Amino acid sequence: MSNDKQVRIDKWLWAARFYKTRTLAASAVTNGRVKLNGARIKPSKQLNINDKLLIQSTPFTWDIQVTFLADRRLSAALAKNLYEESVESQKKREELTEFLKIEKKQNIPIQKGRPTKRDRKQIIRFKQKDS
Repeated sequence: MSNDKQVRIDKWLWAARFYKTRTLAASAVTNGRVKLNGARIKPSKQLNINDKLLIQSTPFTWDIQVTFLADRRLSAALAKNLYEESVESQKKREELTEFLKIEKKQNIPIQKGRPTKRDRKQIIRFKQKDS
């Protein structure tokens, strides 16, 4: 971690573990899913301390402020120290996470295609119980 130099935004996003590769980070910046101080930018844009980033990664959105610069990938524990997330952003992400968990529990998987041999046996047993 350093405070004196500038770092490319795609490199910082990769080092802060928002994206698995620099290519994915650069692609997100190019496609407008990352905004610096409210404006679209290019992957080569130099990032400074106290810059505000809005990162949209389906289905979540992070509203963060850069606190440290890094050009090398760090462990997850250290990467969290590179930025501060706003309270509103944290709340929204937590609410969305809870909503997605509930939605996942409510969705019953629908079987596609013909029943398997095991399914047919269960159907026959079920029908015989009713008779």
